[in-house]
Amino acid sequence: MFDKEKILEMANKDFEKAWRETKKLIKRKHVDLRYPRIKPHYGKPHPVMETIEKLRQAYLRMGFEEYINPVIVDEQDIYKQFGPEAMAVLDRCFYLAGLPRPDVGLSESKVEEIRKLGIAIDEEKKENLRKVLHQYKKGTIDGDDLVFEIAKALNTSNEMGLKVLEEVFPEFKDLKPEATTLTLRSHMTSGWFITVGELIKKKPLPFKLFSIDRCFRREQREDKSHLMTYHSASCVVVGEDVDIDDGKIVAEGLLKQFGFTKFKFRPDEKKSKYYTPETQTEVYAYHPKLNEWIEVATFGVYSPIALAKYGIDVPVMNLGLGVERLSMIIYGYEDVREMVYPQFYDNVLSDREIAGMIRIDKLPITNELYALTDELIDLCITNKDKDSPCSVELKKEISFNKTKKTIKIKIFENEEGKKLLGPSILNEVYIYNSNIYGIPQSFEGVKKEYMDILKKAKEEGISTGIRYIDGICYKITAKIEEMLVTNQKNAKVRVPIVRSLSDINLKIDELALKQIMGRNRVIDVRGPVFLSAEIEIK
Repeated sequence: MFDKEKILEMANKDFEKAWRETKKLIKRKHVDLRYPRIKPHYGKPHPVMETIEKLRQAYLRMGFEEYINPVIVDEQDIYKQFGPEAMAVLDRCFYLAGLPRPDVGLSESKVEEIRKLGIAIDEEKKENLRKVLHQYKKGTIDGDDLVFEIAKALNTSNEMGLKVLEEVFPEFKDLKPEATTLTLRSHMTSGWFITVGELIKKKPLPFKLFSIDRCFRREQREDKSHLMTYHSASCVVVGEDVDIDDGKIVAEGLLKQFGFTKFKFRPDEKKSKYYTPETQTEVYAYHPKLNEWIEVATFGVYSPIALAKYGIDVPVMNLGLGVERLSMIIYGYEDVREMVYPQFYDNVLSDREIAGMIRIDKLPITNELYALTDELIDLCITNKDKDSPCSVELKKEISFNKTKKTIKIKIFENEEGKKLLGPSILNEVYIYNSNIYGIPQSFEGVKKEYMDILKKAKEEGISTGIRYIDGICYKITAKIEEMLVTNQKNAKVRVPIVRSLSDINLKIDELALKQIMGRNRVIDVRGPVFLSAEIEIK
């Protein structure tokens, strides 16, 4: 783990030095985990990006050409397109602002401050620095290059160049952004007028275009159905005989590819001025899986007034739908924020994921002892119902440090009227609804209050593939390996009643455990196994 406070303290004192020194904090992986010994894992697409790709292919199948519309739109275009509504539209636009480029001079006091930093400065360096400041003011030097150019002019290091900028020219710290007349596109329509206005002079009619890209809207607040930035999947059909029916057929053709089967077209009450009167239409579609009608798109024919301002003399039908809205329908989300930005919300691990986070804790490293575990498991299962007092033995000769060793494992039960092993020895660990259960092979003798949940967990849950006997036997062979290393001759392992995962030699990833505890789920692996083992090494 990084010491965040220390890193930030270093950066505040000397950013360049901290930037270089913190490289040491990024450690290389263990040699066995470096490329090419590691294998790639398959990624997971974001639902919005996956929907965008499906929409792209759907539009292409319908014969549309893909274009990228301008994202930055001057407010004058909004006035041209929206007419009297422009002010209302601009109220929801983000205006772009930029830092002014100050006219910074190089006075003698500033020269003296540079000298105090230990930089020898003569007339040639003064002139070089003046040129740099002037070129920055004129825009021929970018802000990203300013520190480098200052250092170059003074024939010093980048680190000293940064100090000069911070300590000698504090004017740069006090700059405030100044607004421009440029806006971030709030409707894809803003880009379509500009694009079609250019293409009308260059492409034969009719033509069909689509664009899927971000729009930005200054919402009063973000909520479960509104974000300040969203993706619009928009298209235009341009031609002499284009009318409202083109919107209906495009909506049907596009949305049928996403499983919608029936369509209703209703006049939109908003009546935006960039559409021709009585053409703005809401599209409602029926999805059989959802068993309901959902508003999914809007279309209309652009107003001839707005078109004429861009030199367009034929009708243009525009259809648009929100990608996030369609993604929520497809993937079953109720809150657009959780779908788009899952990193800021609780990531609920699936049962399958939790099952993959439960592992055997202690394992033998050597191949011979690993293989011996399977033999021990088979011996225990075969004799688990043997009447007591009783015992079974497993002998194995192995080579350890070039020395022959004889290992004897004795599983026993001395008390009369019992079995060699307890009834829970073959319980298997399952995950169901984020709960962890130890489930027996047979439900005979299980209390009724636990029966239903355990049956459901077995039917619908995810098995880890680990039984109690597996974990315990690995614990025994891992103990043998430890004895060989320490030259220990005898040992006992006893597991009477299982109460926790550690009793059966299992460990769970902290992330999974955090979710289980945080969601008030249970880990219930209780059960009698009554396994007693004696180990002897000669």
